[in-house]
Amino acid sequence: MDELFKGRHFEREVIVLCVRWYLRFKLSLRDLVEMMAERGLALAHTTIMRWVQRFVPEFEKRWNRFARKAGPYWRVDYLKVRGKWTYLYRAVDRAGETVDFRLSAHRDVKAAKAFFRKALETLGRAPMSITLDGYAASHRAVRELPAQNACWKDTRLRSSKYLNNMIEQDHRGVKSRINPMLGFKVFDCAAVTIAGVELQHRIRKGQFNLGRLHVRGQAAPAIWNAVLSA
Repeated sequence: MDELFKGRHFEREVIVLCVRWYLRFKLSLRDLVEMMAERGLALAHTTIMRWVQRFVPEFEKRWNRFARKAGPYWRVDYLKVRGKWTYLYRAVDRAGETVDFRLSAHRDVKAAKAFFRKALETLGRAPMSITLDGYAASHRAVRELPAQNACWKDTRLRSSKYLNNMIEQDHRGVKSRINPMLGFKVFDCAAVTIAGVELQHRIRKGQFNLGRLHVRGQAAPAIWNAVLSA
């Protein structure tokens, strides 16, 4: 793990702590600066933001080595992300575990297809069913997928507001962290930050198999250290 933080002025424990807390809790960058100052550390809020952008992709990659595959029954929906309006496509399985997510600048057939292709790549198999709300573009995207990839031909499309209550509830865990960030101005920065928020959300839901790391009962810093070092 040392090579990941090589050349950084601050110790890796400080970097991981700041990034982890920013993504998990309703803290602003300046809140974290103040909290670190109480520990005798002088930080600029821009430093923490650079850490988020630099390390989230690597953290996500290392955690994903232990990811547990979601189930084959997907509930799919999207939510608006403030700032320069963008759309976060998300899916959970019927147990409430995150299938995948994708930030898009648009909400249309092309964006929906891009999300489904990403989810397929993540899981390695098409779902048995996809449950959507009534938005027509998403329905059209699912209907057109089998013509582009035969693996989708047995996927059943359903529309059910009742069944999609699960993902609407799951949105809350992500929105509760994204909304206090007061909007994003740069799409790429938003995508990285939201990926980190989604990672923390999956960790909180227990979607990783960490048995071989022998970290049961340990505190979050020790678990993160074990995952990043593995």
